[in-house]
Amino acid sequence: MFTLGIDFGTNSVRCLIVRCADGKEISSCVIDYPSGRQGILLDPKDHNLARQNPADYIHGLEASINGALAAAGRKGGFSPGKVIGIGVDTTGSSPIPVDRDNRPLAFKSKWKKNLAAQCWLWKDHTSWREAARITELAARHRPEYIAKCGDTYSSEWFWSKIWHCLKTAPDVFDAAWSWVEFSDWIPAVLAGIQDPLAVKRGICAAGHKALYCDEWAGLPDKKFLRKLDPKLARLRDRLYGKAHDANEAAGVLCTEWADRTGLPDGIPITIGEFDVHYGAIGCGVAEGVLVKVIGTSTCDCSVISAAKKVADIPGICGIVKGAILPGFYGIEAGQSAVGDIFKWWVEVICQGDDSLHAKLTRQAAKQAPGQSGLLALDWNNGNRTILVDPMLSGLILGQTLHTSQADIYRALIEATAFGARAIVERIKEYGVPVRRIVCAGGIAEKNPMLMQIYADVIGCTMQVAGSSQACALGSAVSAAVLAGKAKGGHRTFKAAQKAMTSIQDVQYRPIKANQAVYDRLYGLYRQMHDAMGGVNRSADLGNVMKELLATKERSAT
Repeated sequence: MFTLGIDFGTNSVRCLIVRCADGKEISSCVIDYPSGRQGILLDPKDHNLARQNPADYIHGLEASINGALAAAGRKGGFSPGKVIGIGVDTTGSSPIPVDRDNRPLAFKSKWKKNLAAQCWLWKDHTSWREAARITELAARHRPEYIAKCGDTYSSEWFWSKIWHCLKTAPDVFDAAWSWVEFSDWIPAVLAGIQDPLAVKRGICAAGHKALYCDEWAGLPDKKFLRKLDPKLARLRDRLYGKAHDANEAAGVLCTEWADRTGLPDGIPITIGEFDVHYGAIGCGVAEGVLVKVIGTSTCDCSVISAAKKVADIPGICGIVKGAILPGFYGIEAGQSAVGDIFKWWVEVICQGDDSLHAKLTRQAAKQAPGQSGLLALDWNNGNRTILVDPMLSGLILGQTLHTSQADIYRALIEATAFGARAIVERIKEYGVPVRRIVCAGGIAEKNPMLMQIYADVIGCTMQVAGSSQACALGSAVSAAVLAGKAKGGHRTFKAAQKAMTSIQDVQYRPIKANQAVYDRLYGLYRQMHDAMGGVNRSADLGNVMKELLATKERSAT
């Protein structure tokens, strides 16, 4: 028997067909989103804006499923009738304004070209003012709300985006009967659900991005929302009252989508989760295992048994029961830009392509730690963790007249590694065990230099997930558990992960000599991090450039 994992990323959607017995990946199909710039709708007047056309999701959903089924059909032993479940993951928080029939406003001719009527993509930061105001009001009136998400609400999240829509595009807000997270909307589409109130919402999106918690009866109360705007308080009744973990099905495949794809009518569809949360499952996440999915941005996930007490952790993206694995608290952190930073340097500044990525990687790999004399801050798209501040930007310090493209390329990689170390140190400080780190994504697989730098900077062995499609695989694993052992799936997540996930043989262990250099550089990074990030407003940075030059001189010898 087989399951489908459907993974909606930032630029494309992937459908993966997986054998339940052993996780063998039978086929896959990737469909790029046709709208905008690499699938993203932008506004040249506002670099904070990033939206997507929901019609691209429907196109990609059907095309990727049919493409993967066609490829699998050319192999022996497979038929669509053997598919026993579908798993879905998406980006997030990416809320969509919908009408009373659960149709995105962007599907209507009146709103088709209105950016506010599209899906508000995770990387949209236009609502930074609203996020700051939510943080301020919650700290004063409902501190428990933001204690679970690092004491700071983000512009990447649900309420800030909807409030910004209300302020800047009130006609769109008034036309929207409800708002549905991308991760909840796709399962609802497959299940044929045409009422926003009937959409089964996932605890992953609700808990991490919408301030949902069973401890305070779900979403923020109306009295608090009224402090933001009375219209947000009235919207609450048109959202949802309960969110669910991956033990629950979002629905079953409806006849329309069975006809469009050839899949069996009535097979279960998993509750929606964010890509990296299901990706963590696809990497074999367990207590003591930190999963890093390295892509355009990076998301870090770990779990702790729900039977244990977990401290609130300042600056992280959330501690939510059931957000990744049922029966565990899911802990999320991440960096707003990683691959995007390398892409910016190579393709925007250097005007290169993949061949230049490869060239700069080869050149940078020949350098010793500290040899360039450079230090960078990884905030080109703001800081997600641990500062939670979208109004920060990148910095490259220490350039001379001899600084090369490769010098800066390596410094940017090191900056993302320093940002990753800050996250690991923060969660360990609050009692979250990190005994090993498993990485997934194309960068982790294709760039040994980056992986070795991460191992040296963090001081921990870095492993690579067995699947290059970990997010889609995690969705397929969840579908196999939902279908159950009786139908050819698995009884528990632990059993499914053991059977269907793996780790590559390659490992990157810290090199002591490199660690010593990076420990010094990380100290300088934290000086800059805390000063520029507003943690230490009285910092004296007069030593930083000279220390970089001294490190450069030592590396040369």
